[in-house]
Amino acid sequence: MKIGMQVPYAGGFKESARLVRDYEKAGLDIVWVAEAYGFDAPSMMGYLAATTETVQIGSGILPIYTRTPALIAQTAAGVDFVSDGRCILGLGASGPQVIEGFHGVPYQAPLGRTRELIDICRMAWKREKLVYEGKYFTLPLPPEKGTGLGKPLKFISHPVRDSIPIYIASLGPKNVEMTAELANGWLPLFYIPERANDVWGADLAAGAAKRDPELGPMEVVAGGLVSIGEDAAQVAEFARPMVALYVGGMGARGRNFYNDLACRYGYEAEAKEIQDLYLDGKKDEAAAKVPDELLALTNLCGPEGWIKERLAAFKEAGVTVLNLTPVGGDATTTLEKIKAWSE
Repeated sequence: MKIGMQVPYAGGFKESARLVRDYEKAGLDIVWVAEAYGFDAPSMMGYLAATTETVQIGSGILPIYTRTPALIAQTAAGVDFVSDGRCILGLGASGPQVIEGFHGVPYQAPLGRTRELIDICRMAWKREKLVYEGKYFTLPLPPEKGTGLGKPLKFISHPVRDSIPIYIASLGPKNVEMTAELANGWLPLFYIPERANDVWGADLAAGAAKRDPELGPMEVVAGGLVSIGEDAAQVAEFARPMVALYVGGMGARGRNFYNDLACRYGYEAEAKEIQDLYLDGKKDEAAAKVPDELLALTNLCGPEGWIKERLAAFKEAGVTVLNLTPVGGDATTTLEKIKAWSE
């Protein structure tokens, strides 16, 4: 398995870049840069391109609603250019709270928009004229919707690669199926390797049946907090508030992808209770209801024997990129150990 890690933000861009350089020397394969409603991801990605040499630089993730497809293609090609071909374009739908609340854009048709966006990006990188007739995007803009002066255009620049890897963050059945059909990689959250096939196996198989062989095998990126030691199992507790936020607070009742996932994992009663408590403002009580088993199986915290068992489980489930968030101890040492054990 390759090793990925979310870029640390605590010390600011420059300190984060310094840490990524150290991790790169220790064997880090991919660094992911998040974008929520703070700094944009491409700024940090460009900075990392200038301060690293070998690590791949991925957006983790760019929300599909915040930029036009052509601008997303430009951004990925730009990062790929300044990094000498090390960009990964990670895409996701985010959620209605961020998209409608922060960006003021309707959260509609995430699957259809993602599919068309991918088509347009791949056309742009091949320097094809952007003539596209989709349900959600039409290029050039039809005369009746604008001035009538739009012209079919192609990239002026020559991208380093005409096929930049696209990874999709997806959880729902139809979205996962589309990911397996179209994407170079998949970014699931709260991944339990022993239950992944029961939850997503049919969706992945349906998408793979329609996959273009030229795309090659799909990368699967999953992992969690990592802490190695006899007393390290309790470190998984640090994930408890975040799990409660996602399962309880990301979305509304009946429209929360993470809550649905918890239910599909078999935690229906707990998921409902977490959501009810969280939406009632009882965040601490909601966090207390997160199942201990869910925390243990979605993270890698414990003695060396346990960590090696978890690594084997992730690998057996088809994970090709193990995403780490080291907690406690020296992160570089942790990275080096996991790198050695996962080979």
